[in-house]
Amino acid sequence: MSPDLVQLQQRLAHPFRDPALLETAVTHPSWLQDHPGEPASNQRLEFLGDAVLQLVLTEALFQLYPDDREGVLTRRRASLTKGTFLVELARELGLESCLRLGASEEAGGGRTRASALEDALEAVFGALYLDSDLATTRRVILALYGPLPDRLARQAADNPKGRLQELVQPRHGNDALHYEVTRVEGADHARAYQVTVRLLDRPLGTGRGTSKKLAEEAAALAALATLKSGA
Repeated sequence: MSPDLVQLQQRLAHPFRDPALLETAVTHPSWLQDHPGEPASNQRLEFLGDAVLQLVLTEALFQLYPDDREGVLTRRRASLTKGTFLVELARELGLESCLRLGASEEAGGGRTRASALEDALEAVFGALYLDSDLATTRRVILALYGPLPDRLARQAADNPKGRLQELVQPRHGNDALHYEVTRVEGADHARAYQVTVRLLDRPLGTGRGTSKKLAEEAAALAALATLKSGA
């Protein structure tokens, strides 16, 4: 086993009984193009690991938030399993140094590619499950995540639309918010968008940005300020 994988085991706090599982978990499909004798890439383990991660987080959130409805729990889980968050977690784990990549993928910056890191992290979770059991995998995953409320708070700070939806949904339902582009300015290469978010028929906030997404987020921040002020 390579020194990087030895250190990865230490960071996971789990010595693998079958080190080949961990090695497969960090094997990108491009590696097989240069090493055709290798048995497999991490794609099957990624499939398994995704399901295991969903189960572990579903159970943990179910216990942590006994009063939350299904929709709120689903959104909480989605924020903890979305690609950008898993990439952040993979980097915290130092997974990029462990990837086994083909020469062309390596030359093309594959070691820092978000999709490669996300897939490898889920594959590591799948490998953990096969090497041990659900209880051990749960322990390792939740230790990597740390306190889930803290992780969720950080995610919410970066997701004003999600925060607004969580505030509105219990009273008004899932479809009460509507984002409307009210103005577009500038040349094709320098667009500026203005978006208004409405709660049912009531305007809550307006924001501007260089893309619809940024304008919607600005509108959501304005709406949150409106709700906080009680206006």
